[in-house]
Amino acid sequence: MKSNKITIHDISSALNIDSSTVSRALNDSPRVSKKTKEKIAKKAAELGYQRNSLASNLRTNRTNTIGVIVPRISRNFFSTVIAGIEETAYEAGFNVVICQSLESIDREKKLIETLLANRVDGILISISMETTSYEHLQSYYDHGSPIVFYDRPCHFHNCTAVSIDDYKASFDATEHLIQSGRKNIFHFSGPQEIELYQNRKRGYKDALKKHNIEVNEDYCHESGLSEKEGIKAAKKIMNLKNIDAIFSANDTAAIGAMKYLKTQGIRIPEDIAVVGFNNDPISEVIEPSLTTVNQPDFKMGKIAATILLGQIKNKKADTKDQSIVLNSELIIRNSSIN
Repeated sequence: MKSNKITIHDISSALNIDSSTVSRALNDSPRVSKKTKEKIAKKAAELGYQRNSLASNLRTNRTNTIGVIVPRISRNFFSTVIAGIEETAYEAGFNVVICQSLESIDREKKLIETLLANRVDGILISISMETTSYEHLQSYYDHGSPIVFYDRPCHFHNCTAVSIDDYKASFDATEHLIQSGRKNIFHFSGPQEIELYQNRKRGYKDALKKHNIEVNEDYCHESGLSEKEGIKAAKKIMNLKNIDAIFSANDTAAIGAMKYLKTQGIRIPEDIAVVGFNNDPISEVIEPSLTTVNQPDFKMGKIAATILLGQIKNKKADTKDQSIVLNSELIIRNSSIN
């Protein structure tokens, strides 16, 4: 059966232009004038020409595809980061493959294998809460393709990380509670194997120390920061009696705690003030509205993608121990001020 697929030779014949010139024009070569490019592009569209991406990728040894591993796409923060990534990739002519680890190290390992098998040109990753070592990234790194971490920074070889100053953001959030008259502040912490949550806990502790408030480890609850874990921590708080504030390392757990505390007759912020982290959309509409840390999520996605694409195009670029730290903002709402 004869194939009806249009080739560059068909375009060449229709325009009486050398096929090598047609090929250069379709690849946007500077050796072809703008006028000729437009003429060839118009004829290609008329004939229904479709670029053979596979053949092109084999020639350039690139797939023009990047992989993005996200803990949970349902979280507003991560979905907005992805929007920034996709916009930047699209403008550069790259496709994006999005994968969810669902905070599982086993799933994360399989995703890395899949992305490697599919020859993506680079990976953007926010590691799972279970990730404590990076051996599974080694095979991809050894393949010669770049890895850029976002949100949850990691020190892996010479890979770049894009994040906020989690220490300062947490210090400021805790200090806000102290300056509001709170002294017995409970901290909902994420897994301490992850640098991000280490920094948030350290910021919390150092704010207490600055104001001569004793650090009590019984006032720290480490978890995966789900809504259920927020409820569990709130029940623990009810048994402690004297807690007058909560600083949570994310909004999800903070909101879970708020919902439970209100069922127990606890007034927020009169009895217990609450501060979260991430500025999820629900934080503004819950009653009372939640004081939280706002992160530049869309900007983070754009910057991380821009760096990765730059490394893909220039594999000789020196990215050793590069760390991009973005500013965050404490948004004060009704959950922390009387």
